Amino acid sequence: MRILLVEDEKSLAETVRRGLSGEGFVVDVVHDGVTGLWAATENPYDVILLDLMLPGMHGYAVLKEMRERQIWTPVMMLTAKDGEYDQTDAFDLGADDYLTKPFSFLVLVARIRALIRRGAPERPVNLAVGSLVLDPLKRAVTRAGTEITLTAREFGLLTYLMRHPGEIVSKAEILDNVWDPAFEGGENVVEVYIGYLRRKIDAPFGLATLGTVRGMGYRLAAG
Repeated sequence: MRILLVEDEKSLAETVRRGLSGEGFVVDVVHDGVTGLWAATENPYDVILLDLMLPGMHGYAVLKEMRERQIWTPVMMLTAKDGEYDQTDAFDLGADDYLTKPFSFLVLVARIRALIRRGAPERPVNLAVGSLVLDPLKRAVTRAGTEITLTAREFGLLTYLMRHPGEIVSKAEILDNVWDPAFEGGENVVEVYIGYLRRKIDAPFGLATLGTVRGMGYRLAAG
């Protein structure tokens, strides 16, 4: 079982990591909200432990963005703030559990195992644009019933395009929503991956649904 721990208090993070590793979990640790969101977007996890007060991006903002991106991994909020209002906010934004610091390690493990048994809180609806269908949960893509194999980055790019069917999306918008915020490369990388997608979702089927709008960006049409 793989866990993402997003905690800026490094000594606590290391203590929790070692303890969970001893329980048989594989634990990835990051120390700020921006990196936490990137890790949650790029990798499959069974549970995410998310601190509330984080540098770079507040825990609530990370959680909200995750759910907007249809990342349904169970999330347990970890926070020193103990109040009914804070817990209500967390659950309204899509948290699955809430644990106040300091906490018992045995309680933490028990509640992680409960979240794993419960599984993801909601199965996301499949995305469809014409004969192209994307299943966010299974990370599967088909065109007219034929399976299409994509890399993680290609899948992320296609997901973003399919959430905006018929709309023109710029390279800058794609970079902001698909690539790591710390990415320092140029916008040309988007053009490269658009080419990769075309060779997989259009060319084998004799279609040209992923078009370029000169000077503006790209548009995915039904086909």
